[in-house]
Formats: sequence, C-alpha cells, structure tokens
Amino acid sequence: MDVELFLKSLAKNSINFFTGVPDSLIKPFCDLLIDTYGRSNQHIIAANEGNAVALAAGYHLSTGKVPCVYLQNSGLGNIINPVTSLLNDKVYGIPCVFVVGWRGEPEAPDEPQHLFQGKITLEMLEVVDLAYFVIDKGTTGQQLEDKIAAFKALLASGKSVAFVVKKGGFSYDKEVHYTNNNPALREDIIRAITEAAKEDILISTTGKTSRELFEIRERNGQPHKYDFLTVGSMGHSSSIALGIALNKPQKRVWCLDGDGAALMHMGAIAIIGAKSPDNFIHVLINNGAHESVGGQPTVAEKIKFGQIALACGYRAAYLAANVDELETILSGIEGKRGPIFIEAKSAIGSRHDLGRPTTTPAENKKAFMQYLMECKW
Repeated sequence: MDVELFLKSLAKNSINFFTGVPDSLIKPFCDLLIDTYGRSNQHIIAANEGNAVALAAGYHLSTGKVPCVYLQNSGLGNIINPVTSLLNDKVYGIPCVFVVGWRGEPEAPDEPQHLFQGKITLEMLEVVDLAYFVIDKGTTGQQLEDKIAAFKALLASGKSVAFVVKKGGFSYDKEVHYTNNNPALREDIIRAITEAAKEDILISTTGKTSRELFEIRERNGQPHKYDFLTVGSMGHSSSIALGIALNKPQKRVWCLDGDGAALMHMGAIAIIGAKSPDNFIHVLINNGAHESVGGQPTVAEKIKFGQIALACGYRAAYLAANVDELETILSGIEGKRGPIFIEAKSAIGSRHDLGRPTTTPAENKKAFMQYLMECKW
C-alpha cells in the first residue's frame, strides 16, 4: 500500500498527531512523517513506546482529537502498562490509533529475537483489547477506508485500535537518507574498543553494534566468548552489563551502548551510578539516529550524556569527537576506577555488506557463560 494514501486516510479523519519509535518494517511511514512534519509538535520521535503512549494521551486530553502511535511489535511490552491502565475504556477511555510493524510474522524468515514476539503479536493485541487490521502488499485503498470507518465507532467510545503492518505492507517512492557531520565510523570505534579491552567482557547493544562486533572478531580471528551480543531487548544492555560487573568484580566489563537504546531506558544510568562498580566502562556510541531501523533521528545530539552520568554517580566521563580522541581516552583510563562513561560521536552508516552473527543466541550464551566460569579472577 502507498503510505501516502494511508496518511491521507488518517488526515481525513482528523488524525494528524504522531509519536512513536521507528521500525524498519514501517520505515516508509516514518520517512513520510519526517518529510511531512519533520520533528515538530505534530511528530515526536519518543524515547520509548510507553513514552509515546503517554504523549498521545496528553495530546488527546488537551485537544479532544485521536492521536497515532507507531512502533515495532517488539515495543508492545513497553505499551502494555499505559494501554491497560491509562487508555483503556474502563479507566480514562482515551482513544488511540497504533501502527505496528510486524517483525517475525509466522512463516516469514526473520532474526531469532523476533520469532516468538511475532508469533504472539496478534494474540497480545487481543488480550489488551485492541481491535486490529493487518496491512500487507495487497491491501487496497477501499479496504483501508472500510476499516477506518469501522474503527471510528470504537474510537468514539474510548477504545484504541491497531494497524499491523507486514513486511512490504507500506511503500514510499521517495528514498530518505539521514546523515550527520561526525567523521568516525561506528565500526572503527568498536574496533578501537576491542583492542583496548583485550580479554575483558564486552556487552553490546542490539542492532548493528552487535553485528559489527561479531564481524570484527571474525576478521581478527578472535573467539566470541568475550562478548554477549544483546540481539533483542533494546535499551537493556547496560543493565545486563551491570549485573555481570557486580558478580565478576575482578574483571572489567564494557557496555557498548547506542544513543537510541540509552534514551529508551535512561534510568539504568542512575542505577549504574548508584551501585558504582569499579570495573564498569560504559561506552555510548552516539550518531543521533535509530540507524538499525532506518536512520531516523533521536534527540541525542542535544543531550550532555557525560554530565548526566557524573550527576548519577559515575566517577569520570569523557567525550570523543573522533577515533584519535577515543584512542587517547582509552589509553588514559587504564587502571582507573569505574564506573567510567565515554561518549563517542559516530557517523550514520555501515558497510553495505555487513552481515549478521553466524552463531545462534543460545550458542553465544553458552560460550560466554563458559568463559566466565572458567576464568580464575
């Protein structure tokens, strides 16, 4: 379906406020919103999906209009609380239209972190009382109009509804490219960190960061046992790393985080600072974008992450504008007590031939845990 037709259908029904977290399956929709509204009061890229639902509720309360929230189905867990305890018609009855990218739909090949979520996506929507309509490549404009007409009665009664978008369900003729002015490639940043970390423990965030870390190890002929690749649960790699650092205090633990991931669950920084493990190094690779799902912007370019980390209890914070600065910082922190925060500015983009891990999550977990158990620290 032409996503411009979808947006026009929403506009005809006075739905013209949008907020959410970008997704690769609905990239045409996200790109069209950027082209149409940019980043404005009509279109807010949220920190996480629950944040988006709350923003949508505030919009409805102040205007009486129906908002639209977009997300990947992996974010359904983040919306369950506000959907069931805030929007639901047995509470405040706040209507909302959800646009959900259906990763891991049954019988469609996808990455392992999406398979179970994809299997239960429609069931989850039913459980939280969200009527839904599935959009695929064959969905017609008339089918869409008919469904929106049917949904209007539900929305008027204070219920929410969802459009679930299959792969290829949306199309957009215009190609949107996102860039910034940072010179350092993320892969070069990760390579510098692996050289500094040696046989330390590395926990990498979901998306291209973990993919690049895996390929760097492959090219170097190094084992993957030092690394835990967080292939799902966006925003939680720093908490995983904290749990490991507290229980392996004799070994340095590095978290390779992303700006979109860090924003999603920013409270983790406060917990890390409060626990203050000496062996924790938190590297935030900041390209100001949700690159793994298309490059849509985050608000990270305006945030002083180092100051936040220090205010939360980290012992030191550094900012690297390029790889040379990063290497100087890495050589200077050897032997220093953590937690240490390093923000490394990164360009948007990756190699066109970037692959995916050739080992399964279960194999990664087994090798990683075996390494932790065998080492005498």
